[in-house]
Amino acid sequence: MSTATFDILGYFEKLKAAGVPENQAKAQADALREMIDERLATKHDLTEMEMHVDIRLAELKNDLLRWMLGIAAGQVAFIVTLFALIK
Repeated sequence: MSTATFDILGYFEKLKAAGVPENQAKAQADALREMIDERLATKHDLTEMEMHVDIRLAELKNDLLRWMLGIAAGQVAFIVTLFALIK
């Protein structure tokens, strides 16, 4: 769960000052706090995600290199076979 800074009391007080009944203001402030806690990404979340992306990119680079070398070896074998058949 992410932790974000949100002035829940200030939000509650602004709602009350705007004429929202106290129980509704409390319910709205609590609902907004829960949504922020559940859905807002923090710097830590983004750093962790970036680390996972970097690792996956390194794995994909290795896979791509293996495929390219395999295809190049197959092409060389194909060309050598063609030259052997032509002679």
